[in-house]
Amino acid sequence: MERIDANAPDRVLLLGDLLYHGPRNDLPAGYAPKQVIEMLNGIATRIVAVRGNCEAEVDQMVLGFPCMAEYAVVMDGVCELYCTHGHLWNPEHLPPLVDGSVFLYGHTHVKRDEVVENPCGEGMVRLFNPGSVSIPKDGSHSFALYENGIFELCEL
Repeated sequence: MERIDANAPDRVLLLGDLLYHGPRNDLPAGYAPKQVIEMLNGIATRIVAVRGNCEAEVDQMVLGFPCMAEYAVVMDGVCELYCTHGHLWNPEHLPPLVDGSVFLYGHTHVKRDEVVENPCGEGMVRLFNPGSVSIPKDGSHSFALYENGIFELCEL
């Protein structure tokens, strides 16, 4: 939340597993979902969120913004961002994407930034995973900033 306050983004894109991270992951010390609810609801008007594999109907009941969509498409005038969690659509199983778009996903908790051939077109698409702020699986807590077609990976 300190980074959100400091960077003052127009939108905050959340790629799923907002409150819980499933039985396969140990919860970090001090993890407090009720406090996360309060923090996220405080910026609800700026959030675009998608459903992760750990979201449930009860999560939607306590969150003040939609969080159960399988994906969201964000258009910024520079490119199209296809936002999803990554458990249904992922780099090995891409949805139909417009050439030049960005496939933005989470799920693996591992940072990735790679441009690949678009299997549904004749151009290229970018695969981008900002990692994880809560349970990183690549050694560093991270998020990304995006402005005018440029991503910046940031570590906490």
